[in-house]
Order: sequence, then C-alpha cells, then structure tokens
Amino acid sequence: MSTAWSTVGDGDFFCPGCGGDRNYRRRTGRRRLTVLGVPLLPRGYAGPVVECAACRHHFSTDALDHPTSARLSAMLRDAVHTVALAVLTAGGTSSRTVRVTAVAAVRAAGFDDCTEDQLTTLIDALAADTGRLPGAYEGVDEPCGAALAIELHEALGPLAPHLAPGGRESILLQGARIALADGPYSPAEREVLTTVGGALLIRPEDTVRLLETARTPS
Repeated sequence: MSTAWSTVGDGDFFCPGCGGDRNYRRRTGRRRLTVLGVPLLPRGYAGPVVECAACRHHFSTDALDHPTSARLSAMLRDAVHTVALAVLTAGGTSSRTVRVTAVAAVRAAGFDDCTEDQLTTLIDALAADTGRLPGAYEGVDEPCGAALAIELHEALGPLAPHLAPGGRESILLQGARIALADGPYSPAEREVLTTVGGALLIRPEDTVRLLETARTPS
C-alpha cells in the first residue's frame, strides 16, 4: 500500500514533534495497492494531515489548534494588559503606587514601553466607549458588568487551556498585586478578580485561596 500526497495549504504551527514553531503543509492523500513498486488498485483517501516541514512527521489537524510560541506570547501579553486595565478600572488610578505596579506588570508581560500616562489615557478612552468598560461611564454602577466580563473572557478564555495551572494562577496574582498596591481589595476589585479567575478556568475556591495568598506579605 502506498499513498500519494497532495498539498492543499501551508502555514506556521507549533510542531509537537520538534517542540517549537515550524512551517507546515496541510496534505491529503490517495491510497493505492502497490505490487512490486507499481501502484494498481485505488484504496480510498488519506488525511487530511499536517506535515511538519522540518521533521516531516504527520499529525492530526488538531495540532493547528495549539498556538505557536509567538502567538502564545502575544496572547499572554494581551491577557496581562487586559487584567491590569480591568483592575485599574475597578479600583481607580488615583494612587501612584497602583499605577506603578500596573505598569511593572504590563512591561514584564512584553509591553516594554508602557507608561502610567498610556494606561490612564487608555482607560479614559475606553470609559468613553460605553460598550467596553461598564462602571466607567454614566448610568452603570457595577465595575464588572456583562461587557467587562466579556472583555476578560475574550482575552483570557482562548489562552487558559494552553497554560499550566501555575501560569493561570500567575496572571490572577498579578492582578491581585495591582489591586493590593494601595490597600485591601475593594468590593469592585474583588469582583473583577473573581471574574478573572473564572475566565482563567480557576476553580472558585482556588480563586479565593489565591486572593488571600496575595494578601499575605512574602
């Protein structure tokens, strides 16, 4: 039995065999019964499969569901940025300690040129967009309303399945440290952080534990 493969697409993916970002070819094949090297009777179709351009191994197309390392880094960076904005929206930006803590978290995630002014300006701009950050504009009292919850789930939901538990907890703890920079959690900050925990697929009891752990001086 032999298979004649045809390429129907290509791109970049995280190769499970190589353990890194590689080019791939999406391929389909036609099986034929081969006798003495001569293909004779057709035996149906094979694939589609994903073939790594480096190791040449074939994988299920499910391999394309895993983000590349570059994409994963960008998703992580955006997640930390979104959490920082959500916490600042809930707790306010009047405390310089809070702003400095938020900037440090965002810079560590990959936004190297982030400044206090950039964060506060962005929050002001989002506050003017009544479809983005509820609680930050007239007529809405709850800082973590439906729209903000959607923002958090959109940023964190696609990322969470690809992170180890420690990675998901780290994002929550970064948000907690921003909230605690000027004192105990406000009800609004705790509500936002609880939403963050849920979006990160952290169990409610573990979210409570982690928020209490963040309050304990190291």
